[in-house]
Amino acid sequence: MLGMIVDFHTHVVPPAIKERRAKYLGRDACFSLLYAEPKAKLVTADELISAMNEYEIDKSVILNLGWTSHELCVETNDYILEAIARYPKRLIGFCAIQPLAGDKAIKELERCTQNGAKGIGEMRPDVQGFDFKDNKVMKPVMEAAIKHDLIFLTHASEPVGHQYFGKGTITPEFIYPLILNFPDLKLVCAHWGGGLPFYALMPEVEKALKNVHFDTAATPFLYKPQIFKQMADIIGSDKILFGSDYPLLSPRRIIDQIESVKLIQEGRDKILGGNARKLLSL
Repeated sequence: MLGMIVDFHTHVVPPAIKERRAKYLGRDACFSLLYAEPKAKLVTADELISAMNEYEIDKSVILNLGWTSHELCVETNDYILEAIARYPKRLIGFCAIQPLAGDKAIKELERCTQNGAKGIGEMRPDVQGFDFKDNKVMKPVMEAAIKHDLIFLTHASEPVGHQYFGKGTITPEFIYPLILNFPDLKLVCAHWGGGLPFYALMPEVEKALKNVHFDTAATPFLYKPQIFKQMADIIGSDKILFGSDYPLLSPRRIIDQIESVKLIQEGRDKILGGNARKLLSL
């Protein structure tokens, strides 16, 4: 019997941002990158809960965005924290930070942790203007994340293939130094890490990925369904986290892909919720 289903990759915004999209498009480069297209859907936490009920999702991780300004991180984190307080049994919150804000970013991380946040993300270094290889910027943030047992979730994209809204340039070569420099960090790479798990066929990479998970967000836009079986064979099903990227995609589309490849029941259950429960200590 299928256990708890946890969607590890969803996005919500405050009603004010949904209602005044044009204003925020002008205020932030990351928001503009993702939502300049009028068809790009925005949802509030209440709307996400309705969708979760429709698609029979037990819990969702609600991610913030890689806002370029510290002030917008704080403004939207307030909404994330309010949402998880209203729906404590359904929503798990990740906060946004701008590492270039220095001590202010650390204090914001700590504020969010004290109010129930379980992670940081979705980070967008390519838009936020920092480099994972820059230890002067990254070390204080990563040490704080490790200290508070937070999960760090970053956007990732493929170095080849078609262009799409929000693809960006966070390819495996830019993520790998972060993994090597902070081996104790609980890292989640979105969108299959831009293909990073394929390199786990190299023994040294496999060893380096010991604390790294990969989510399945937007898979139908990127890969054939066979990727679920291929990745389970390469890195193990215990490193894969079901994530939809809702409202970009419905959770059902990802679940249908998973079911179409006929994974063994244990692996399927791990991907759809078991791994998330373990990582989040649910």
